[in-house]
Amino acid sequence: MLLVSTRSRQFEPTLAAFCRGASVPQEVSRSVAAILADVRAYGDRAVARYALKFDGAKLSPRAFRVPTREIEKALVQLPPARRKALSAVHRAVVSFNRKTFPNAWSARNLHGAWVGEKFDPIRRVGVYVPGGEVPLVSTVLMTATLAKIAGCPEVAAFTPSGPGGVVAPDLLAALGLVGVTEVYRVGGVHAVGAMAYGTDAIPAVDKIFGPGNAYVCEAKRQVYGSVGVDLLPGPSEVMVIADGTARADYAAADLLAQAEHGSGREKIYLVATSEGLVKRICAQVDRQLEGLTRSEKTRRVLDKGFLAIVVRNLGEAVGIANRVAPEHLELMVSDGAVAGLVSSITTAGAIMVGGSTPTVLGDFAAGPSHVLPTGGAGRFSSGLQLTDFLRRTSVLRYGPRSITRALPTVVALSRMERLDGHGRSATIRVP
Repeated sequence: MLLVSTRSRQFEPTLAAFCRGASVPQEVSRSVAAILADVRAYGDRAVARYALKFDGAKLSPRAFRVPTREIEKALVQLPPARRKALSAVHRAVVSFNRKTFPNAWSARNLHGAWVGEKFDPIRRVGVYVPGGEVPLVSTVLMTATLAKIAGCPEVAAFTPSGPGGVVAPDLLAALGLVGVTEVYRVGGVHAVGAMAYGTDAIPAVDKIFGPGNAYVCEAKRQVYGSVGVDLLPGPSEVMVIADGTARADYAAADLLAQAEHGSGREKIYLVATSEGLVKRICAQVDRQLEGLTRSEKTRRVLDKGFLAIVVRNLGEAVGIANRVAPEHLELMVSDGAVAGLVSSITTAGAIMVGGSTPTVLGDFAAGPSHVLPTGGAGRFSSGLQLTDFLRRTSVLRYGPRSITRALPTVVALSRMERLDGHGRSATIRVP
């Protein structure tokens, strides 16, 4: 763990270096580019080769897609308690996101013409669901559900398989619950390449959604333009802002919860109003760490990716939060300070308010999608939302009178920009 105070001359360089550590190493970028080029050139053969290399799965192109009967079987065999939990999350996600559905509109503009907007679902979307050691069942519910609410005609899910091509049954059950029947047992960079470029066995998609590790995130960045992407959600981040009212055991549990993803690239921030509070929280971190199943990987994250900052006041904490733009931000502060912090912090992916609101509620249960910007991207982007699965189209309808009213503006601008043809395309319609 790194510990620094805003009073220290080392504060600025320490924070800058820590945040900079989230950038993608050149070796990752080069490796991703090579895999994508292979998939683009060799299609199914490349996908099968990388599935064997990275997942130990020997798959023929015909075996890439999971048969519908396997998805149905996984849902039928899901234990009742698990099905009840998944259904509860699904209801919460549907309830929250239906409220965000935009409405088409039209109105007359200053020329008397009709103008407006309409919204259409993206035709074919690909949803990436991390699998492997940590099958993110919740990601299915927080991505594919939005695609279904939006009305996307085709939703294809991609997730890594284990040796033998086995996909985690809980993942398949969640996909079945949401209503996704096109599922590929393919993950990693080669899955992103297949989504972007298409192969004989895997039709290309129009837009890619979902989180992933540093390699998947970089792959999405490199294919953007050939295909749309939602955002680049990389390894998990959490920032806890704590004052003297915070419970050290709560704060420690929430820091550990995000560190246990265990890739080694997670970023864990603790911003506290005293060094004594930092020490109490860190003591709890050490105590609770021993009881975690993934304690070894979690400890590695804490050793490399844990920064504790002592601030003089909560105003300094606001500045740090807006600069870092953390994926998850927890406010463990007095009730009187909450409103000011929520209104002043403008770059966090999601804000959890109060000691009874751990990040895991946003991850698993509350309703908003847990696919959020990381690596500082919160400065200019937001978390995944329903409108990301829709296309907005502006619609204009002029008549003889309204185009006549617009003509002086069109003529003036066409002359300013020296585009005579632009002006003529309007003047030719006016007697």
